[in-house]
Amino acid sequence: MGWVPAGDYEVTLDSGKVVCRNAAGRRLKSVPPKIADDPAVVGLRQLAEWLERHERQCLDAVERWMVRSLPVPFDALAHVWPDPAWQSALRDLVVTGEDGDVAGFLRDADPERGLGLVDLDGDTVRIRPAVVRLPHPVLLDDLEELREFAVELGIGQRAGQLFREVWHRPAALDADADCVEDHAGGRFKELRFLHGRAAQLGYRVRGGHAVCPLLEDGRTVEARVWVGDHDGYEETETGPLHFTDASGRTLKLARIGPVAWSEGMRMAAALYAGRDIEDEEQAA
Repeated sequence: MGWVPAGDYEVTLDSGKVVCRNAAGRRLKSVPPKIADDPAVVGLRQLAEWLERHERQCLDAVERWMVRSLPVPFDALAHVWPDPAWQSALRDLVVTGEDGDVAGFLRDADPERGLGLVDLDGDTVRIRPAVVRLPHPVLLDDLEELREFAVELGIGQRAGQLFREVWHRPAALDADADCVEDHAGGRFKELRFLHGRAAQLGYRVRGGHAVCPLLEDGRTVEARVWVGDHDGYEETETGPLHFTDASGRTLKLARIGPVAWSEGMRMAAALYAGRDIEDEEQAA
């Protein structure tokens, strides 16, 4: 964008920050305090904050589409593509065709020309599907090969599709098992530290559980890890991972789909990773 007058100076946005230059055109290291409340400066700061929120919202929406493996209408994708925030969140994601096979890495979405993709041969191709699918990585059979190919192409996905941590449900499960203990027992000196970690990771805490709502094959599933609901300054530890249905009833692990399993384990592992290692070492 261009420069906007602000008192004896001019200001603009550069990489999300308000920058300033003097009457001679020399760019200053910071915005002078005497124009900090100038309407132009205030307006640009508010714009920068809005743009940051918008980028986050676009990325969150794309990650929801991926985690839920939701089909996205092509027309909707082509409509939002010109927006740099949407384009940044969508660019280079793996797209699958109607048959579920990988079609390529997303590079463009034009209403007239269709989707622009880099296919698995490294060629640029165009397709025009009715809907676009951005699969969760646990559903990609050739995930390791796709990761290697992405590195060769220099691809860096903002939504973290290919390099998202995935967990595969074990083939042999106790038919009566209803929880996973792998990441239980992670000790935290204070409950508020664990609650804070859950919030930092993007998970809500409800009724003493960190929760991750999921939708798989049209069915609502919620992954839950106990984090505690007592005084925030008391010690706590992570509990086992459970999965519940829409009514809150605990589900048997054998009924959990691959995406719900992977995302539930991802949450449990991330919470557990913040445990107090020092106490563990002393106990050992």
